[in-house]
Amino acid sequence: MEPVRHYADQEINQEPNTGANLQKTPKNKKRRSWGPGLLLLLPILLFIFGFFIVPMLYILYLSFITTDEIGGTTAAYSLKNYAQFFTDSYYLSSLWLTVKISLYTVILSLLLAYPVALTMAKSSPRVRGYIALLIASPLLVSIVVRNFGWYLLLLPNGTINQTLMSLGIINAPLKLLFSELGVVIGLSNAYLPFMILAIATSLYNIDPSLEKASAILGASPLRSFFSITLPLSLPGIVSGCVLVFSLSMSAYVTPALMGGANVPMMPVVAYDQINNLLRWTFGSAISYVLLATTLITVIVFTRTFERGKFKEVFR
Repeated sequence: MEPVRHYADQEINQEPNTGANLQKTPKNKKRRSWGPGLLLLLPILLFIFGFFIVPMLYILYLSFITTDEIGGTTAAYSLKNYAQFFTDSYYLSSLWLTVKISLYTVILSLLLAYPVALTMAKSSPRVRGYIALLIASPLLVSIVVRNFGWYLLLLPNGTINQTLMSLGIINAPLKLLFSELGVVIGLSNAYLPFMILAIATSLYNIDPSLEKASAILGASPLRSFFSITLPLSLPGIVSGCVLVFSLSMSAYVTPALMGGANVPMMPVVAYDQINNLLRWTFGSAISYVLLATTLITVIVFTRTFERGKFKEVFR
């Protein structure tokens, strides 16, 4: 009987060691798994660092440099560029104009996008695919080509004015080109697909049984929309608004072609300062003011949504 006891004691003594070995194995696996992951991320990290972070840091560095003359080699570090921006009414009005046009673009895109996104959500998968193809097809064409198409439509003797005058709606051509309205139309046309897809993605996740339950309880389709569909689609609306607003704030081609000198939005002003007037340092300061304004507006908007301020409207 003694050998049997001795063998049993050995098995009992070996159990803690086996558990310890099992606990050590996952830790070793976790440590080893970081290596291949970092190697896979290394190319994109180097790309982001070299083509995004380094240029942005260099522009930030230039924004704090002031020179005595254009292209001068003597430089000093100061806040003179930012002080010049915030003390000049022209640049402040340009900043407000950029924010205003971007907000108008968001509102117009939202009003046009939501019915299309709702139609996609209610359609069959086959019809939904056709609509998505039609929405994404303008993105295959260069934005410059699309803007020139709107340029011809919005001319004083263009298609829109000629049609309105032939119908007797207006007596004189409307000033659609080189105006704020023309820029809003161009920006809305450019970024409308992003708004539609963002809202549609949110509408796809709504359970159809919720609307059926509200109908059984006696709610009208309009009441079901404002009580169920619209509140549940708010995440998509917020993401679409943030995306369109950010793209509109940083757009250059559309304001330059559709607005010209009559609509001096911030990207156009920054481009003129850097390339035409060769004031690189002041243009860099304008770029960072535009970036800070966009970030602050987006953060305030998203934080307000996260705190549930928008949901109180639908209660």
